[in-house]
Amino acid sequence: MIDSSPRACATIDLRALKKNLSQVSVHCPESQIVPVIKANAYGHGVEQVALALKAMHKKFAALAVASTEEAMQLRTLGINTPILLLSGFRNRAEMDLCLNHKIEPVIHSMYQFEAIEKYLQTEILSGVGRVWVKFNSGMNRLGLDKEQALQVYGDLHRHPETEVVLMSHLASADDLDSQSAIEFTKRQIAEFDSLKQQIANSTQGPVQASLAASAGILEHPQTHHQFVRPGFMLYGGSPFVNRTAEEAGLLPVMTLRAQIIAINNVETGGTIGYGATHRCEQYTRVGIVSIGYADGYPRSAKNGTPVLVNSKHGPRRAGLLGRVSMDTIAIDLTGIDTVKLGDEVVLWGDGLPADEVAHYADTISYELFCKVTKRVEFVYTDE
Repeated sequence: MIDSSPRACATIDLRALKKNLSQVSVHCPESQIVPVIKANAYGHGVEQVALALKAMHKKFAALAVASTEEAMQLRTLGINTPILLLSGFRNRAEMDLCLNHKIEPVIHSMYQFEAIEKYLQTEILSGVGRVWVKFNSGMNRLGLDKEQALQVYGDLHRHPETEVVLMSHLASADDLDSQSAIEFTKRQIAEFDSLKQQIANSTQGPVQASLAASAGILEHPQTHHQFVRPGFMLYGGSPFVNRTAEEAGLLPVMTLRAQIIAINNVETGGTIGYGATHRCEQYTRVGIVSIGYADGYPRSAKNGTPVLVNSKHGPRRAGLLGRVSMDTIAIDLTGIDTVKLGDEVVLWGDGLPADEVAHYADTISYELFCKVTKRVEFVYTDE
């Protein structure tokens, strides 16, 4: 019989999260840290991650999220740390939420700037706390052009109780091999530094700045400035195209596990799964594992995508066979004779990098983490 453990379980190692965070201080000892916990902490569970960060008694400059809904979720948890709203406010109601709940908006468009300016002119206030002025240094996603950023920073800086931070985001800092990517990153850094100097000249004072996310923190020290924004590296994923998390000194935080619920013997010529896409070229021992695309395992995973089978004699690698189904996958157990019903299978995490699985599925490990669904039981450890 199979034991009563969950059919699919994601174990979140909060101790690993904290160790990954400590790497930020190693690389950026002079910078203030803004942990990024958007998108449900990259799929890891924002409530538990935020409370774990709070329990560290480490003073963060802010916690970064993408939406006002995410920001207010933190406030209902009793998190009083300033919150950086990466996507900025969309309307007056969201702006009011920011001003009333110590949420620091990113100003990436002129309509946001005009709304803040109007507020400052009509309210009996000399400032709105801290705001972040986003410069489009080349990614062409969110951000002001150079002239707009110069104007917005200068106008907001004139309000004595408004703290202004210049920020931008690097598009290709994760690629350390492509010469074109390296050159593009250099151009973005140069554009940012040039604007920062222009602002310093016009305001006659120092400019607070933030450019580095995970890749910048680990490999581009010239981008560290006053604030750094670690995101993916906190969760143990490699922010680099061709470098593993282990090589970057990071520990996996999420380990996704399921169970073997059936073992079938398939003769030569037999096929596996929907569409009969895999035909066995030899006698094959097939394990059926209790996880599928409804749990967040990628349907795009190819034949041979690795899993780790924890059998009687320790972990052994096996490969995916055929298509991923809604509730199950099939794996090749040929030659792993000690496997039995109920044995644990690691889909990614401890012993099997998510980046490797993502490669087989033509995606990135960011997406793997974010797509784990509510059907999967989450268990948090901190020891």
